[in-house]
Amino acid sequence: MKKLFILFFILITSNIHAFDSFTVSDIRIVGLQRVSTGSIFNVIPISVGDEINQRKSSDIVKSLFLTEQFDDIEIGRDKTTLIISVKERPSISSIEITGNKALKTEQLLESLDGVGIREGEVYKRSTLEKVRSELVRSYASNGKYGASVEILELNRPRNTIEISVEIDEGDNARIEKIRI
Repeated sequence: MKKLFILFFILITSNIHAFDSFTVSDIRIVGLQRVSTGSIFNVIPISVGDEINQRKSSDIVKSLFLTEQFDDIEIGRDKTTLIISVKERPSISSIEITGNKALKTEQLLESLDGVGIREGEVYKRSTLEKVRSELVRSYASNGKYGASVEILELNRPRNTIEISVEIDEGDNARIEKIRI
């Protein structure tokens, strides 16, 4: 166990020193599809002519993740060129709702808008469960306690996604008997 800990410590410290500092002569961004290069340059805390080290590299990654536009970010170099490789999150191209009779589509879209799901917004997989919960809650507040919601994602060109919401409203809740 002690040897494993020492090996782990050596690997961590070698990774910390693996990024040698250098003066940036150019910045190249790879993997952009929807997000503009200018918006990246506005967010990153470095420009051409600056010295970059491990700490500044971490700051770049943090600042880009804070935009919530990316699933993955990698920092590399080619001689004195800083290379930022990104994988963008998809944006929502459309939302289709089927199976709803008790609640109007506009009302459901308003509920989705309340949790940050609307056309044109960045799609975050973590909000999928929030969407399902919000829709079931909307139905429960209207007496449809047996409602179920299934959400399907369809990847489209240019890093967009279509969301299809299929609703089974179930039966209305009824009081069968009252005993006193």
